[in-house]
Amino acid sequence: MGSCDMKIPQHLFVGTVDGEPNCAPDTTVYEIWPKFLVMVLLQGSQHFVIDDCPVRIDAGSGTEDRAVVFMLNVARFSRLRFVNDSTVPLRKVMISAPHPWMEWLMHTRDNGSSALRDFLATHLAQLSFPVSGQIRQLSEQILKPPPSMDGEVRTLYRNSRALDIMCLACVAMDEWAEEERPRPQLASRRRSERVRDYVLGNLDKSLTIEEIAAEVGASVSSVQRHFKEHFQMTVFEFIRRERLAQACAALEREGVSIAQAAYAAGYADPSNFTVAFKKVYGVPPKFKRR
Repeated sequence: MGSCDMKIPQHLFVGTVDGEPNCAPDTTVYEIWPKFLVMVLLQGSQHFVIDDCPVRIDAGSGTEDRAVVFMLNVARFSRLRFVNDSTVPLRKVMISAPHPWMEWLMHTRDNGSSALRDFLATHLAQLSFPVSGQIRQLSEQILKPPPSMDGEVRTLYRNSRALDIMCLACVAMDEWAEEERPRPQLASRRRSERVRDYVLGNLDKSLTIEEIAAEVGASVSSVQRHFKEHFQMTVFEFIRRERLAQACAALEREGVSIAQAAYAAGYADPSNFTVAFKKVYGVPPKFKRR
């Protein structure tokens, strides 16, 4: 069947692979229709060629958090060939929206996303970013829906979560487009505020910049750059300041010991805590103790 004779589906498709190997030879060339793809790759790698354009996405073996969201636009009938060259079992969710469905969606709103319109107009446009906690949770729900669900209810359950993932991916696309502009925009401000809120909600944990970036769906360099632009300090300067503020409150309200306050603020050595505390508050911590 020629590509022009292919029947284009009119609905969303949601597919999954959970733990299957990806190293069996495959010489088949597939004909694919115009579509907007969102892949959540939780483990393993994908290597394929579309219209002689090679694409590789790698989420690692699962022992380290390298899960990725990959967005791809196929603007015309194309040929696809898989290169199965990884021994790591795949875990992924694939969401495919045919172009007619996307066009219908875009035409229902006068003020649609210009970033998405540009993306859909470009053959083999690509964008990837780290998986956020919310997208990971939605993906796991698609991979393992409740056992009690079956038939059309199971399909509705999976599709609803797939639409949520598509929505979050398109929001990330809009924010990426904003970041490409020469000056800070509202989108990067909102992302920096999400970083701030995540830090404030997890001050009792051992935070890493990689974990924070993954949680908000951004690169490490983007998080560091925009946070400093908006709050005039680095992420870790903010973490230290807030932990010192918590320690100060504990000294004033609860009368904890200096050693306890130092531990709460993340300092193994109380003398280092005292130096940092005095630098911020102008007096040693003992003068704040109830």
